[in-house]
Amino acid sequence: MRINHNIAALNTYRQLGDANKAQQNSMEKLSSGLRINSAKDDAAGLAISEKMRGQIKGLDMASKNAQDGISLIQTAEGALNETHSILQRMRELAVQSANDTNTDVDRAEIQKEVNQLSDEITRIGQNTEFNTQNLTDGSFSGKFQIGSNSGQNIELNISDMRASVLGVQTVSGTIGGVADTAVTDNEHKLTSGSYTVADNSGTLELSDAEGNVIGTDAGSGVFEDADGNTVITIAAAADGDSFSVGGIDVSTQDAADSAITTIQTAIETVSSERSKLGAVQNRLDHTINNLSTSSENLTAAESRIRDVDMAKEMMEQTKNSILSQASQAMLAQANQQPQGVLQLLR
Repeated sequence: MRINHNIAALNTYRQLGDANKAQQNSMEKLSSGLRINSAKDDAAGLAISEKMRGQIKGLDMASKNAQDGISLIQTAEGALNETHSILQRMRELAVQSANDTNTDVDRAEIQKEVNQLSDEITRIGQNTEFNTQNLTDGSFSGKFQIGSNSGQNIELNISDMRASVLGVQTVSGTIGGVADTAVTDNEHKLTSGSYTVADNSGTLELSDAEGNVIGTDAGSGVFEDADGNTVITIAAAADGDSFSVGGIDVSTQDAADSAITTIQTAIETVSSERSKLGAVQNRLDHTINNLSTSSENLTAAESRIRDVDMAKEMMEQTKNSILSQASQAMLAQANQQPQGVLQLLR
Protein backbone atom coordinates (compact mmCIF):
# COMPACT_ATOMS: atom_id res chain seq x y z
CA MET A 1 0.00 0.00 0.00
CA ARG A 2 1.24 3.48 -0.92
CA ILE A 3 0.08 6.71 0.64
CA ASN A 4 2.21 9.37 -1.13
CA HIS A 5 0.30 8.93 -4.38
CA ASN A 6 -3.33 7.82 -4.42
CA ILE A 7 -3.48 6.58 -8.02
CA ALA A 8 -7.10 5.47 -7.75
CA ALA A 9 -8.15 8.89 -6.53
CA LEU A 10 -6.16 10.63 -9.28
CA ASN A 11 -7.75 8.46 -11.96
CA THR A 12 -11.22 9.00 -10.53
CA TYR A 13 -10.60 12.76 -10.35
CA ARG A 14 -9.60 12.81 -14.02
CA GLN A 15 -12.71 10.91 -14.98
CA LEU A 16 -14.81 13.29 -12.93
CA GLY A 17 -13.28 16.29 -14.75
CA ASP A 18 -13.96 14.73 -18.15
CA ALA A 19 -17.55 13.95 -17.20
CA ASN A 20 -18.14 17.48 -15.90
CA LYS A 21 -16.61 19.02 -19.05
CA ALA A 22 -18.70 16.82 -21.32
CA GLN A 23 -21.79 17.66 -19.29
CA GLN A 24 -21.07 21.40 -19.63
CA ASN A 25 -20.66 21.03 -23.40
CA SER A 26 -23.96 19.17 -23.62
CA MET A 27 -25.70 21.85 -21.58
CA GLU A 28 -24.25 24.56 -23.86
CA LYS A 29 -25.50 22.76 -26.97
CA LEU A 30 -28.92 22.10 -25.47
CA SER A 31 -29.33 25.70 -24.32
CA SER A 32 -28.22 27.21 -27.68
CA GLY A 33 -29.70 24.55 -29.95
CA LEU A 34 -26.42 24.49 -31.89
CA ARG A 35 -24.00 21.64 -32.31
CA ILE A 36 -21.24 24.09 -33.26
CA ASN A 37 -20.94 26.98 -30.82
CA SER A 38 -17.29 27.75 -31.53
CA ALA A 39 -14.60 26.64 -33.95
CA LYS A 40 -13.29 24.05 -31.48
CA ASP A 41 -16.54 22.11 -31.74
CA ASP A 42 -16.04 21.42 -35.48
CA ALA A 43 -13.56 23.60 -37.39
CA ALA A 44 -14.41 22.25 -40.87
CA GLY A 45 -18.13 22.23 -40.17
CA LEU A 46 -17.96 25.83 -38.97
CA ALA A 47 -16.22 26.98 -42.18
CA ILE A 48 -18.74 25.17 -44.39
CA SER A 49 -21.76 26.43 -42.44
CA GLU A 50 -20.53 30.04 -42.48
CA LYS A 51 -20.16 29.86 -46.26
CA MET A 52 -23.69 28.51 -46.48
CA ARG A 53 -24.96 31.25 -44.19
CA GLY A 54 -23.51 33.86 -46.55
CA GLN A 55 -25.26 32.20 -49.49
CA ILE A 56 -28.55 32.02 -47.59
CA LYS A 57 -28.47 35.70 -46.61
CA GLY A 58 -27.54 36.62 -50.19
CA LEU A 59 -30.45 34.60 -51.59
CA ASP A 60 -32.88 36.16 -49.12
CA MET A 61 -31.72 39.67 -50.06
CA ALA A 62 -31.87 38.81 -53.77
CA SER A 63 -35.48 37.74 -53.24
CA LYS A 64 -36.18 41.10 -51.62
CA ASN A 65 -34.46 42.84 -54.54
CA ALA A 66 -36.69 40.98 -56.98
CA GLN A 67 -39.76 42.01 -54.99
CA ASP A 68 -38.59 45.64 -55.15
CA GLY A 69 -38.13 45.22 -58.90
CA ILE A 70 -41.69 43.98 -59.21
CA SER A 71 -42.89 47.01 -57.25
CA LEU A 72 -41.01 49.30 -59.66
CA ILE A 73 -42.49 47.54 -62.69
CA GLN A 74 -45.98 47.69 -61.20
CA THR A 75 -45.56 51.45 -60.73
CA ALA A 76 -44.52 51.95 -64.35
CA GLU A 77 -47.17 49.57 -65.66
CA GLY A 78 -49.85 51.35 -63.65
CA ALA A 79 -48.88 54.64 -65.28
CA LEU A 80 -48.98 53.06 -68.74
CA ASN A 81 -52.37 51.56 -67.95
CA GLU A 82 -53.70 55.09 -67.45
CA THR A 83 -51.90 56.22 -70.62
CA HIS A 84 -53.70 53.44 -72.45
CA SER A 85 -57.05 54.64 -71.14
CA ILE A 86 -56.29 58.19 -72.26
CA LEU A 87 -55.25 57.05 -75.74
CA GLN A 88 -58.43 55.01 -76.07
CA ARG A 89 -60.44 58.12 -75.21
CA MET A 90 -58.44 60.18 -77.73
CA ARG A 91 -59.13 57.58 -80.41
CA GLU A 92 -62.80 57.68 -79.55
CA LEU A 93 -62.79 61.47 -79.94
CA ALA A 94 -60.92 61.24 -83.26
CA VAL A 95 -63.51 58.81 -84.60
CA GLN A 96 -66.25 61.17 -83.43
CA SER A 97 -64.60 64.16 -85.09
CA ALA A 98 -64.13 62.27 -88.36
CA ASN A 99 -67.90 62.24 -88.78
CA ASP A 100 -69.05 65.15 -90.96
CA THR A 101 -72.21 65.57 -88.93
CA ASN A 102 -69.98 67.70 -86.68
CA THR A 103 -69.55 71.39 -87.38
CA ASP A 104 -66.26 73.29 -87.09
CA VAL A 105 -67.41 74.51 -83.68
CA ASP A 106 -68.06 70.94 -82.57
CA ARG A 107 -64.62 69.85 -83.72
CA ALA A 108 -63.03 72.80 -81.94
CA GLU A 109 -64.55 71.63 -78.67
CA ILE A 110 -63.38 68.08 -79.31
CA GLN A 111 -59.90 69.44 -80.03
CA LYS A 112 -59.82 71.09 -76.60
CA GLU A 113 -60.32 67.75 -74.85
CA VAL A 114 -57.78 66.07 -77.12
CA ASN A 115 -55.20 68.72 -76.21
CA GLN A 116 -55.84 68.27 -72.49
CA LEU A 117 -55.56 64.50 -72.76
CA SER A 118 -52.30 64.88 -74.66
CA ASP A 119 -50.93 67.13 -71.91
CA GLU A 120 -51.92 64.55 -69.29
CA ILE A 121 -50.01 61.81 -71.14
CA THR A 122 -46.94 64.04 -71.06
CA ARG A 123 -47.44 64.77 -67.35
CA ILE A 124 -47.70 61.06 -66.57
CA GLY A 125 -44.58 60.34 -68.60
CA GLN A 126 -42.57 63.06 -66.87
CA ASN A 127 -43.75 62.54 -63.28
CA THR A 128 -44.06 58.77 -62.80
CA GLU A 129 -41.41 57.91 -60.21
CA PHE A 130 -40.23 55.06 -58.00
CA ASN A 131 -37.88 55.96 -55.15
CA THR A 132 -37.28 59.39 -56.81
CA GLN A 133 -36.31 57.76 -60.14
CA ASN A 134 -38.26 58.76 -63.25
CA LEU A 135 -39.63 55.67 -64.97
CA THR A 136 -41.48 56.61 -68.16
CA ASP A 137 -39.53 59.56 -69.54
CA GLY A 138 -36.92 57.38 -71.24
CA SER A 139 -34.24 57.95 -68.60
CA PHE A 140 -34.60 54.72 -66.62
CA SER A 141 -32.12 51.96 -67.29
CA GLY A 142 -31.24 49.68 -64.39
CA LYS A 143 -30.27 46.23 -63.19
CA PHE A 144 -31.98 44.06 -60.58
CA GLN A 145 -29.54 41.98 -58.50
CA ILE A 146 -31.42 38.67 -58.33
CA GLY A 147 -28.62 36.36 -57.15
CA SER A 148 -26.29 35.98 -54.20
CA ASN A 149 -23.16 36.36 -56.36
CA SER A 150 -21.82 39.15 -58.57
CA GLY A 151 -23.10 39.38 -62.13
CA GLN A 152 -26.40 37.65 -61.35
CA ASN A 153 -28.77 40.41 -62.46
CA ILE A 154 -31.57 41.31 -64.85
CA GLU A 155 -31.38 44.51 -66.90
CA LEU A 156 -34.48 46.60 -67.59
CA ASN A 157 -34.91 49.62 -69.85
CA ILE A 158 -38.21 51.50 -69.94
CA SER A 159 -38.93 53.48 -73.12
CA ASP A 160 -40.01 57.10 -73.25
CA MET A 161 -43.79 57.15 -73.03
CA ARG A 162 -44.39 60.90 -73.24
CA ALA A 163 -46.92 62.28 -75.71
CA SER A 164 -44.24 63.87 -77.91
CA VAL A 165 -42.56 60.50 -78.45
CA LEU A 166 -45.86 58.71 -79.01
CA GLY A 167 -46.69 61.32 -81.65
CA VAL A 168 -49.82 62.61 -79.95
CA GLN A 169 -48.68 66.04 -78.77
CA THR A 170 -48.85 69.34 -80.65
CA VAL A 171 -46.10 71.85 -79.90
CA SER A 172 -46.61 75.40 -81.16
CA GLY A 173 -44.29 78.41 -81.18
CA THR A 174 -42.90 81.38 -83.07
CA ILE A 175 -39.49 81.69 -84.68
CA GLY A 176 -37.80 84.78 -83.31
CA GLY A 177 -37.45 87.59 -85.81
CA VAL A 178 -34.07 89.16 -86.61
CA ALA A 179 -33.54 92.90 -86.82
CA ASP A 180 -31.74 94.59 -89.73
CA THR A 181 -27.96 94.80 -89.33
CA ALA A 182 -25.63 97.24 -91.05
CA VAL A 183 -22.79 95.69 -93.09
CA THR A 184 -19.44 97.43 -93.59
CA ASP A 185 -16.79 96.27 -96.09
CA ASN A 186 -13.29 97.41 -95.15
CA GLU A 187 -11.52 95.73 -98.08
CA HIS A 188 -13.41 97.10 -101.07
CA LYS A 189 -14.64 100.53 -101.92
CA LEU A 190 -18.34 100.24 -102.58
CA THR A 191 -19.62 102.59 -105.25
CA SER A 192 -23.03 103.11 -106.68
CA GLY A 193 -23.98 100.77 -109.45
CA SER A 194 -25.77 97.52 -110.07
CA TYR A 195 -24.69 94.32 -108.34
CA THR A 196 -25.92 90.83 -109.10
CA VAL A 197 -26.59 87.89 -106.81
CA ALA A 198 -24.14 85.15 -107.76
CA ASP A 199 -25.67 82.40 -105.66
CA ASN A 200 -28.87 82.26 -103.70
CA SER A 201 -29.22 78.51 -103.41
CA GLY A 202 -28.81 78.35 -99.62
CA THR A 203 -31.86 77.17 -97.69
CA LEU A 204 -32.74 77.36 -94.01
CA GLU A 205 -34.71 74.37 -92.75
CA LEU A 206 -36.57 73.80 -89.49
CA SER A 207 -37.05 70.19 -88.38
CA ASP A 208 -38.95 68.56 -85.54
CA ALA A 209 -37.55 65.89 -83.16
CA GLU A 210 -38.28 63.15 -85.69
CA GLY A 211 -36.41 64.97 -88.49
CA ASN A 212 -39.50 66.14 -90.39
CA VAL A 213 -39.09 69.51 -92.13
CA ILE A 214 -41.58 72.02 -90.77
CA GLY A 215 -40.38 75.22 -92.47
CA THR A 216 -37.87 76.61 -95.01
CA ASP A 217 -36.47 79.97 -96.02
CA ALA A 218 -34.23 80.69 -99.03
CA GLY A 219 -30.79 82.24 -98.49
CA SER A 220 -29.92 85.66 -99.90
CA GLY A 221 -26.63 84.75 -101.55
CA VAL A 222 -23.32 86.45 -102.48
CA PHE A 223 -22.76 89.86 -104.11
CA GLU A 224 -19.81 90.45 -106.52
CA ASP A 225 -18.26 93.48 -108.21
CA ALA A 226 -17.66 93.87 -111.95
CA ASP A 227 -14.35 91.98 -111.74
CA GLY A 228 -15.96 88.95 -110.06
CA ASN A 229 -14.66 89.70 -106.57
CA THR A 230 -16.94 88.87 -103.65
CA VAL A 231 -17.79 92.01 -101.76
CA ILE A 232 -20.75 91.07 -99.52
CA THR A 233 -22.21 87.76 -98.34
CA ILE A 234 -25.67 87.87 -96.80
CA ALA A 235 -27.10 84.87 -94.91
CA ALA A 236 -30.76 84.07 -94.50
CA ALA A 237 -32.45 84.70 -91.17
CA ALA A 238 -35.66 83.46 -89.63
CA ASP A 239 -38.44 85.94 -90.11
CA GLY A 240 -40.65 85.43 -87.07
CA ASP A 241 -43.14 83.03 -88.63
CA SER A 242 -45.31 80.74 -86.51
CA PHE A 243 -44.87 77.00 -86.67
CA SER A 244 -46.25 73.78 -85.15
CA VAL A 245 -44.70 70.34 -84.68
CA GLY A 246 -46.95 67.36 -85.48
CA GLY A 247 -49.52 66.03 -83.07
CA ILE A 248 -53.20 65.20 -82.92
CA ASP A 249 -55.40 67.49 -84.97
CA VAL A 250 -59.11 66.71 -85.19
CA SER A 251 -60.23 70.10 -86.50
CA THR A 252 -61.15 68.70 -89.93
CA GLN A 253 -62.47 65.42 -91.26
CA ASP A 254 -59.19 64.56 -93.01
CA ALA A 255 -57.12 65.50 -89.95
CA ALA A 256 -59.34 63.43 -87.66
CA ASP A 257 -59.10 60.47 -90.02
CA SER A 258 -55.30 60.73 -89.94
CA ALA A 259 -55.37 61.12 -86.14
CA ILE A 260 -57.10 57.75 -85.78
CA THR A 261 -54.09 56.05 -87.37
CA THR A 262 -51.61 58.06 -85.30
CA ILE A 263 -53.38 57.27 -82.03
CA GLN A 264 -53.69 53.59 -82.95
CA THR A 265 -49.92 53.49 -83.49
CA ALA A 266 -49.41 55.10 -80.07
CA ILE A 267 -51.73 52.52 -78.48
CA GLU A 268 -49.71 49.70 -80.03
CA THR A 269 -46.46 51.28 -78.79
CA VAL A 270 -47.76 51.46 -75.22
CA SER A 271 -49.12 47.92 -75.49
CA SER A 272 -45.70 46.68 -76.55
CA GLU A 273 -44.04 48.39 -73.59
CA ARG A 274 -46.61 47.04 -71.14
CA SER A 275 -46.14 43.53 -72.55
CA LYS A 276 -42.39 43.84 -72.01
CA LEU A 277 -42.89 44.98 -68.42
CA GLY A 278 -45.36 42.17 -67.77
CA ALA A 279 -42.91 39.60 -69.13
CA VAL A 280 -40.14 40.87 -66.85
CA GLN A 281 -42.53 40.86 -63.88
CA ASN A 282 -43.47 37.23 -64.55
CA ARG A 283 -39.78 36.39 -64.81
CA LEU A 284 -39.14 38.02 -61.45
CA ASP A 285 -42.03 36.06 -59.92
CA HIS A 286 -40.38 32.80 -61.00
CA THR A 287 -37.03 34.13 -59.82
CA ILE A 288 -38.45 34.73 -56.34
CA ASN A 289 -39.86 31.18 -56.25
CA ASN A 290 -36.50 29.73 -57.26
CA LEU A 291 -34.63 31.87 -54.74
CA SER A 292 -36.98 30.76 -51.97
CA THR A 293 -36.45 27.09 -52.87
CA SER A 294 -32.67 27.50 -52.99
CA SER A 295 -32.64 29.33 -49.67
CA GLU A 296 -34.81 26.62 -48.10
CA ASN A 297 -32.53 23.81 -49.30
CA LEU A 298 -29.36 25.60 -48.20
CA THR A 299 -30.91 26.35 -44.81
CA ALA A 300 -31.71 22.66 -44.36
CA ALA A 301 -28.14 21.72 -45.29
CA GLU A 302 -26.71 24.34 -42.93
CA SER A 303 -29.02 23.12 -40.17
CA ARG A 304 -27.80 19.55 -40.52
CA ILE A 305 -24.24 20.76 -40.07
CA ARG A 306 -24.69 23.33 -37.34
CA ASP A 307 -27.84 22.54 -35.36
CA VAL A 308 -27.85 20.04 -32.53
CA ASP A 309 -29.94 16.87 -32.46
CA MET A 310 -31.81 17.58 -29.23
CA ALA A 311 -32.83 13.94 -28.52
CA LYS A 312 -29.32 12.65 -29.09
CA GLU A 313 -27.75 15.41 -27.03
CA MET A 314 -30.21 14.80 -24.18
CA MET A 315 -29.03 11.20 -24.09
CA GLU A 316 -25.42 12.41 -24.04
CA GLN A 317 -26.13 14.89 -21.26
CA THR A 318 -27.89 12.25 -19.15
CA LYS A 319 -24.97 9.86 -19.60
CA ASN A 320 -22.44 12.53 -18.60
CA SER A 321 -24.54 13.50 -15.58
CA ILE A 322 -24.58 9.88 -14.36
CA LEU A 323 -20.84 9.54 -14.96
CA SER A 324 -20.21 12.75 -13.03
CA GLN A 325 -22.23 11.55 -10.05
CA ALA A 326 -20.58 8.12 -10.16
CA SER A 327 -17.12 9.70 -10.32
CA GLN A 328 -17.89 11.79 -7.27
CA ALA A 329 -18.94 8.68 -5.34
CA MET A 330 -15.87 6.73 -6.45
CA LEU A 331 -13.59 9.64 -5.59
CA ALA A 332 -14.94 9.61 -2.05
CA GLN A 333 -14.20 5.90 -1.76
CA ALA A 334 -10.75 6.29 -3.33
CA ASN A 335 -9.90 8.90 -0.73
CA GLN A 336 -10.83 6.41 2.00
CA GLN A 337 -8.34 3.77 0.82
CA PRO A 338 -5.14 5.31 2.34
CA GLN A 339 -6.83 5.33 5.72
CA GLY A 340 -6.52 1.52 5.70
CA VAL A 341 -2.84 1.98 6.51
CA LEU A 342 -3.83 3.24 9.94
CA GLN A 343 -5.20 -0.19 10.77
CA LEU A 344 -1.72 -1.62 10.30
CA LEU A 345 -0.26 0.92 12.70
CA ARG A 346 -2.53 -0.08 15.61
